Amino acid sequence: MDALVEKLSRLGLIRMAENREPKSQAASRLRSLLALCNAGVLEGGLSVALDVRPDELIGPLAIAIGNAGLELKVIDTRDEPRPEITVRLRSLERKWTVASLDALVTHLNELFHADPAAKAIAILGEYEDALQLWAVDKALLGELLGEDFFRPRNRKQLTKLAHTHTSC
Repeated sequence: MDALVEKLSRLGLIRMAENREPKSQAASRLRSLLALCNAGVLEGGLSVALDVRPDELIGPLAIAIGNAGLELKVIDTRDEPRPEITVRLRSLERKWTVASLDALVTHLNELFHADPAAKAIAILGEYEDALQLWAVDKALLGELLGEDFFRPRNRKQLTKLAHTHTSC
């Protein structure tokens, strides 16, 4: 088995089929997180078409975040004069400018930063005409950030999240 797949399997981050083998036989041939995510093998991975709008992705991301993410409600979306989403989480209401999917991920990670049970979203990058995102347990972020294979576009934000949850 490839070292990357072996490491991810050990951390419980590779989806398993019912016979406890990696979901895809191709998993051992895939050499990057991007390829694993795109193939649907990465636990918590989401492969998103590049033309998906932030208001279309917020639901699947809230589900991937889990825990309090499941309580997130979209109150309003607007395109003009700029793309905005208004959300409510319990009694907290926020209005975000979301010109891109990256901006949406940033806002969601900030909203759930203090919730250790909510997963963080890593922006892995683009692969085969899709944006590859990964919902990761915050407890694993520190270890993943030390790995050469983990090079998310939002590394700085994830590093802050990792430090917040290892110093608690």
